[in-house]
Amino acid sequence: MILTVCPSPCIDVNMEVDTLSVGRPNKIISKSTFYTGKAINVAIGLARLESRVFATGFMYEENSRQFEHELHREGVPYKFVWNKGRVRENYKIIDRKSMLTEVNDISSEVPASKQEELIDIVGKLSVDSEAIVISGGLAKGMNADFYYKVLKAVPSSVKKIADGDGERLLQALKCGADIVKPNLVELENTLQCEIASKSDMLAACRKIVDKGAKYVLLSLGKQGAVITDGNKSYHCKSVNVAMNSTIGAGDGMVAAATRALVKGGSMQDILRCGVAGGTAAVTTPDCISFTKEKYQEILSALTVEEI
Repeated sequence: MILTVCPSPCIDVNMEVDTLSVGRPNKIISKSTFYTGKAINVAIGLARLESRVFATGFMYEENSRQFEHELHREGVPYKFVWNKGRVRENYKIIDRKSMLTEVNDISSEVPASKQEELIDIVGKLSVDSEAIVISGGLAKGMNADFYYKVLKAVPSSVKKIADGDGERLLQALKCGADIVKPNLVELENTLQCEIASKSDMLAACRKIVDKGAKYVLLSLGKQGAVITDGNKSYHCKSVNVAMNSTIGAGDGMVAAATRALVKGGSMQDILRCGVAGGTAAVTTPDCISFTKEKYQEILSALTVEEI
């Protein structure tokens, strides 16, 4: 079983308007609502790849029932720690000039007692787990060391995957991590450095390895991804596809890479599967994950080169 931990679920509302006029009425042309959260997206991706998965994390009482519906529909079992308040709602407004305006909400506060409750649940569930994925932001009232506390509660035999940046990622590395998946901006933010060349990029990844990562899976967007263990490094370029959605691309990468890791795949396998998962996710309109068929189609077209 693969356990996913979502500290901060969210509802993403995407709206298309003709022209966004501040201070005046605006008519919506189209609207899509997604019940999401990085580790929830990972769980759904793993389920679509037919992995045995279990989702946990925080949830809120007032506007969350659709999350349960979505997980039921995808066949993902779950156990949430329930909190008072509302799931945060993020709004993305796109006008005819392709200008994007974002209004991002803040979550309701999670008290220390609830944080301890989730850590206890993780400890119990991870006994029967092959791997654990923790990813995403933190709710109000939480510190970056929550990543450390969650992974510390997990047996040493369980593979650990962390998708975060800055202090959250550094805290995860204190426990050792089998895979971490930053993008270039997140890597710069974590190490407080500027990456201007390929050598800079690989040097920064080696620093993450030195801090406790077994593999750094570095997302490069349309350019695919790089994986390194500090000694050998590989690049997998993505294939050209129609980009129908940017929702969950990184989470698709994490899901497929985690599955490959658990199945004993090599660095090259993990990289190729990760790029296939991330690429497949962007081809799927109005969806937070990908289809297994699209994933396999893209996977068959990918090649890996040592760099």
